[in-house]
Amino acid sequence: MDDAGIEVFEANESSTCRRVTLRHLASRDQDEFLALVHASADLHHPWVSLPSTPEQYQAYLARYAQPDEESVLICARGSGAIAGVVNINSIIRGRFQSGSIAYAAFAPTAGKGYMTEGLTLVVRYAFEQLRLHRLEAQIQPGNHASLKLVRRVGFRHEGCSPELLYIDGAWRDHERWAITNTMIDITPTPPHPTLPER
Repeated sequence: MDDAGIEVFEANESSTCRRVTLRHLASRDQDEFLALVHASADLHHPWVSLPSTPEQYQAYLARYAQPDEESVLICARGSGAIAGVVNINSIIRGRFQSGSIAYAAFAPTAGKGYMTEGLTLVVRYAFEQLRLHRLEAQIQPGNHASLKLVRRVGFRHEGCSPELLYIDGAWRDHERWAITNTMIDITPTPPHPTLPER
């Protein structure tokens, strides 16, 4: 995808995701993204840390230009305003065909359902276009809004891992949630070419 902001994935006519579109993070988003990060500091702390300076943003952009990483913006249809971000991290191919997601809403539109619609589209994008089999989410037990979001989208709870990720200066326990392409109705796609035949 180029820097012009072409939509990554559109809702189909039967979809309930009609208020948002997706597109990849781009250089031109820097000012809006950083302003939203600053406006959302209280919402994000202590759950997530996003780039807050131009230098950090450029490093973030470079990271998500790698073939095993994706950063997708959830944008309000019509205005194009950024409502949230979903990252698909550590994409592993071969027999795994999996990625780990992280996401954040932004304060101006938080609580309006944009993240539910956007994450639903990201899941379909991951399964239909990236041809992944599985997405995982690791969520701190106290992050109730995030837990409700993955439940609404259809993720299943798979357990809890003590001291899984280093967040806000300490190793934090995380609940593990996942969804596979067999758990939702998606457009049939051929398997990714890196998937073995047997």
